[in-house]
Amino acid sequence: MKKYLSPILFSLIILCESSCKKDNAQTTPLSSRTITFILYTEKDFSADEHNITFSLLIKNHLTTLFDSSLSTIKIKDIPAPGNKLIIEKKIPDDGSAWVVGFQYNIENVGYSWYLDSCAVGQSSKTVEFAFQ
Repeated sequence: MKKYLSPILFSLIILCESSCKKDNAQTTPLSSRTITFILYTEKDFSADEHNITFSLLIKNHLTTLFDSSLSTIKIKDIPAPGNKLIIEKKIPDDGSAWVVGFQYNIENVGYSWYLDSCAVGQSSKTVEFAFQ
């Protein structure tokens, strides 16, 4: 029995060693792009009671990468330049050109947008929209 114990023990140690090894391959973190959305108005809409809903948009030629609606507000409540609404979003870089911007819907009036581009290799983009 003793002559079989040593090879079995040796085999078990080798199996445990090989199964517990971690892969030390270096993984490079995905690079990302930072898109900064800035929303405000310079006009006086203090009497405009229409509801408006803004959405932030980031998409490439294939799919929408980010789409987020902001809370519905009254047009009169869109902030002035001194109180700009600033939202920053980091999205993993997929190596393609992007369309970035705002879409908005004025209740019982219509739908519109303000779009810009973010070129390949551009690590940051600011989309500044002065609503009129």
